[in-house]
Amino acid sequence: MSRLALLLAFIALLAAPAAAHAQIKPSVETAPLFDDEAGGDADADDPAVWINPKDRRGTLVIGTKKNAGLDVYDLGGRTLQSIPASPGRFNNVDVLSGVKLGGKTRDFVVASDRGLDRLRVFAIDADAALRGRPPLTDVTVANAPLVFSASPAEAQAQANAYGLAGLVDHGDGLIAVSRRSRTAVALYRLIDAGSGRVSYARVDGFTLPSTFRLPNGADWTPCEDPGDGPQVEGMTFDPARGLLFAAQEDVGLWVAKVGRTGFTTTPTLLEKVKEYGIPGTFDPETEECVAGADPGFGGKHVAADIEGLTLWQIPFVRDVLLVSSQGDSRYVAYGDGGLGRFLGDFTIDDAGTIDGVQHSDGAQVVAEPLPGFPLGLLVTHDGENTPDPDERASTNFKYTRLEKVAVALLLGAR
Repeated sequence: MSRLALLLAFIALLAAPAAAHAQIKPSVETAPLFDDEAGGDADADDPAVWINPKDRRGTLVIGTKKNAGLDVYDLGGRTLQSIPASPGRFNNVDVLSGVKLGGKTRDFVVASDRGLDRLRVFAIDADAALRGRPPLTDVTVANAPLVFSASPAEAQAQANAYGLAGLVDHGDGLIAVSRRSRTAVALYRLIDAGSGRVSYARVDGFTLPSTFRLPNGADWTPCEDPGDGPQVEGMTFDPARGLLFAAQEDVGLWVAKVGRTGFTTTPTLLEKVKEYGIPGTFDPETEECVAGADPGFGGKHVAADIEGLTLWQIPFVRDVLLVSSQGDSRYVAYGDGGLGRFLGDFTIDDAGTIDGVQHSDGAQVVAEPLPGFPLGLLVTHDGENTPDPDERASTNFKYTRLEKVAVALLLGAR
């Protein structure tokens, strides 16, 4: 399929009724990660993609693996570099290209360090990515500030930096960061710390509700572990329109207007999860929430948790927002860059020796021609990678050709 054919297909998609559930197959997977002592407590979570401006064969996929840090992969899924998080815990990651700091224009990878309540900033070396050398270098200033906590002692409680999304606006590197177990979202700006080092400073923030008034007049609070609130993790920016989309896991999809000076509108709830409004009671014995009767106030398309968000930018037509519906292992597509109607949904299923994707957290779409991916790439976290012969549970990342997603959404192919 040519890029013109893909464009025409999307014009048809945006005009057509919503497609039936579709099934597509991945093309590449990364090595399994094992969340046990033998595997170094490695648990895949969130991917980001950096396109090498010198040669796209040097394109990188960066994935967090929590206590074990992050891995850097090539387009074949091979591991190029492993960076430990110790003593931290990396949760989400994004790429910021073209940031102007200290009189230079640089590309960075930024990760949320949930363990220490900080951001970690890595400079990207384009030449190293092409020559087989480690492409990322930690350039975070030694005394980087805490993101949410008032002190290191407070950070020990782990209500720390969690979800993360990056935006470059006229050379400014902006990062939206959510707080684990809370409803807060903060906006930070990267700043030059001298000698090639990078720090960051808070710009603005907002707090989403934790209790909601239902149409029947009752107040509803999502059931969580004791002391926790309905947190946000998945986030993404729309750079063209200056929007931040934020997924409040047990509630739904929010949007807020944002610029270099901060948020300029109050967040608006665009889409509710199916479970919205269902009462729940926490059972301390099972450490699970017991759901009550469904009052029927939920949305139609996304099952909690609502997780990874990624914007599919399409030339000449409105973009498409892809949303991970973790509760039922689907991806849901919305038109008009997330502000429009439901376009369809799909699952990523087994493809020979490569298994499908279940309970996905983060996702990243890149609509640019890449080696092996002529019309672009969708990278997704797989929360249930096929176990090894010893039945050790594992996670990893899957790569899917973007034209498969386009055709699936257009045709509802099976």
